Amino acid sequence: MIRYIIRRLFGALLVVIVISMATFGIFQVGPALSGASPAFLYVGKITTPAQVAAVEKRLGLDKPYPEQYWLYMKGIVVGREFTDGDQVVTCEAPCFGYSFRLNTSVWELMKDRFPVTFSLALGASILWLFFGISTGVLSALKRGSVFDRAAMVVALAGVSLPVFFTGLVLLSIFSYGPEALQWFPDVHYVPFSENPAEWARNLFLPWISLAFLFAALYARFTRANMLETMSEDYIRTATAKGLKRRTVVTKHGLRAALTPIVTIFGLDLGALLGGAILTESTFSLPGLGLLSYNAIATQDLPIILGVTILAAVFIVVANVVVDVLYAFIDPRVSYS
Repeated sequence: MIRYIIRRLFGALLVVIVISMATFGIFQVGPALSGASPAFLYVGKITTPAQVAAVEKRLGLDKPYPEQYWLYMKGIVVGREFTDGDQVVTCEAPCFGYSFRLNTSVWELMKDRFPVTFSLALGASILWLFFGISTGVLSALKRGSVFDRAAMVVALAGVSLPVFFTGLVLLSIFSYGPEALQWFPDVHYVPFSENPAEWARNLFLPWISLAFLFAALYARFTRANMLETMSEDYIRTATAKGLKRRTVVTKHGLRAALTPIVTIFGLDLGALLGGAILTESTFSLPGLGLLSYNAIATQDLPIILGVTILAAVFIVVANVVVDVLYAFIDPRVSYS
């Protein structure tokens, strides 16, 4: 097991490096190859080639691309210095770049916004796991019943409706508008350390909006896995031996059916930790998703690059954790 974990960690490191190279190429090399240097973002609409060249020199954009990439990755480990021509700014490690538009390091921005995204992903994931898996299991055990049909209709609606639609509907019903119930007025983020009750109250609607989509997906997927698992020979054998229905379902059926669910959950949670752009934009939550959205709107490339790499790291780490958990969830899986 230890040897396997070491191999997976080494492979994950290689994946992160490849992703960082691809991301760096898209945001740094790509614009230059199309004739639109990133320096244009810092010189304004009316400029001259001499001004663009001066900005490229100050920001290090005139260096060869391999050297630019090396300096970027080196900055994540040991930090680096940036200059806009008038001042020299020290970016402490881990340095994911520096935003001259906001006059702060990208890491500081991501560090301040991450608790919001983590709170949103944590609460929503608990809700969608509980309701999605329980609904899927009950639908599979009561296949063809009224509950099964109703649950799948709701699941189909949850999959079809986008997050920004359900979020706006929830806000219009429970928060804003002359006819709203005003159960959750003035939705905004409150840190957990300041007031846990207000933290949960203000995040309840975003949790419901985000969990509705994922719970529908998990319900459909769990139902399909349970139907397939419950038709296996070893399930019929366990039933023939006289085991209780509850034991057969939970210990044998559900445990085997949850293996692919763990894979999906790890990837979904890892992706959400990189920022839930639609949910955070709809509810104006100052997380990584809203940070990315604003950076795209203002063409702040250092922030876009930093958040993209951080999101990739979350997904890769989640993948490694899921692979290790397989051995504990499914005894048929073994690592040598």
